[in-house]
Amino acid sequence: MTPEQSEAKAREILAQLVNALGGSSFMEVQERECVGRRANIGHSGELAGYVEFKDYWRYPDKHRIDYSKKGNIIDMYNGDEGWTLDRSGVSEEPVTAMADFQDSVKRNIDNLLRLHLHDKDVYPRYGGMDLVDMRQVDWVEFNDVEAERKQRLAVERSSHLLLRSEITTVDPNFNQRTKETTIYTNYQRLGGVMTPLQISREHDGRRTYQVFYSSCQYNSGIPADFFTKASLEKRYAEVGNKKDKETYRNSRE
Repeated sequence: MTPEQSEAKAREILAQLVNALGGSSFMEVQERECVGRRANIGHSGELAGYVEFKDYWRYPDKHRIDYSKKGNIIDMYNGDEGWTLDRSGVSEEPVTAMADFQDSVKRNIDNLLRLHLHDKDVYPRYGGMDLVDMRQVDWVEFNDVEAERKQRLAVERSSHLLLRSEITTVDPNFNQRTKETTIYTNYQRLGGVMTPLQISREHDGRRTYQVFYSSCQYNSGIPADFFTKASLEKRYAEVGNKKDKETYRNSRE
């Protein structure tokens, strides 16, 4: 294919993906609220149980995670600010956690498909056919030369749903490549949007993240001040220091 043909093919596949995810219902999502369980995964990839959580997004860059039924352990990000609530009170998120969050916002699939697909500096290209988990897929690729990063999406040919996202980065100091793979399964239509209720992530083949959602709502009317430091301070006044954050540390790594 010529570069123009490759881009046209890639955009056709991405349009089919958006339509399969719900079309206008998907594109009109501004907020998402989910409930589920998150795996505690050790440094060697072993499973050490699960923690219940509630997950809130206001796209593109407001994210809050309430751990446990009592919601007394919270991580929250609002653009370039972030706070955490634990038994000690409310404090700033570590610099490394903020950097990881801001990087995740840039490569978030929802943000890419809803907000950035037609940016003038976004040039998708067709990456060919393949078999992923015994299913026929088409790969769509995005290159970020400045960040030395490549993102690839595996879109199933029959359902047009996203099965995998792969992000390959290169450490410029050591010329070492790392690959992060996100796997999407168990799609269900919720509020007009096809939603993967199980999401797993691997880093160079080692499992690092796994969640199982039991329910999700879209545009549910999250309060305007929900993603503010003041909301966490108010929450701390209600729940106090009733749980040790150490219980949930692995779930955040």
